[in-house]
Amino acid sequence: MMQQPIHIVIRNTRPEDIPGIIALTMAVYPDSRPWSETQLASHLEVFPEGQFVAVERESKHIAGMSASLIIPWDDYEMESNWRDFTAGGLFTNHDPTRGRTLYGAEVMVHPDFQGGGVGKKLYRARRDLVEGLGLRRIRAGSRLRGFHYVADRMSAQEYVRQVVRGKLTDPTLNFQLKQGFRVLAVVSGYLRNDPESLGQAAVIEWINRKVLAEDRRWARSQTTLSPGSLASNASI
Repeated sequence: MMQQPIHIVIRNTRPEDIPGIIALTMAVYPDSRPWSETQLASHLEVFPEGQFVAVERESKHIAGMSASLIIPWDDYEMESNWRDFTAGGLFTNHDPTRGRTLYGAEVMVHPDFQGGGVGKKLYRARRDLVEGLGLRRIRAGSRLRGFHYVADRMSAQEYVRQVVRGKLTDPTLNFQLKQGFRVLAVVSGYLRNDPESLGQAAVIEWINRKVLAEDRRWARSQTTLSPGSLASNASI
């Protein structure tokens, strides 16, 4: 956990960052297959504006990264998994012509830099991107990292309810709720072979209020979630 002040620069990912991102992935997910060079290069080819790195100014080390793409939400089911939303991690389904939703495929921070506000800066860069492009929202699957601790006594749905109500703490979902996201649904099978989430994820959403104010028809179609409630689906 980072204790000393750090100086972080957020910028778009460049080809020369790929080895550092792969090393970052291995540090964050040591038991999982890291992002491949092919996948990361594909991200830069199809949507360079949607890829960010957090670089420590003094050391030039990559402290974090985020990866995203634009999708037409109605092309997918709420229960779709990570591979469906990301075309197997290649982002070749990126569709800026028809899509109005930025799909957050990844955000991660190196363990040595956690606690220094890196994640907040990456999320802010994503929100700025959505506002700049005039997109309606950000949606993503929040991997329920703490679910395995309680899976023997409650469902994933109940776990998320308790987190939203402040009765339980999930290291990922709590952070995202503080960033202005709300929960739309809980789905299973989101990630394969994940021992922490057991494949469970919360579908989360951040609304671009600037677009919402301009699009009254879309605003009337939205369902407002009260604290602790979950929606089974959400219209585009």
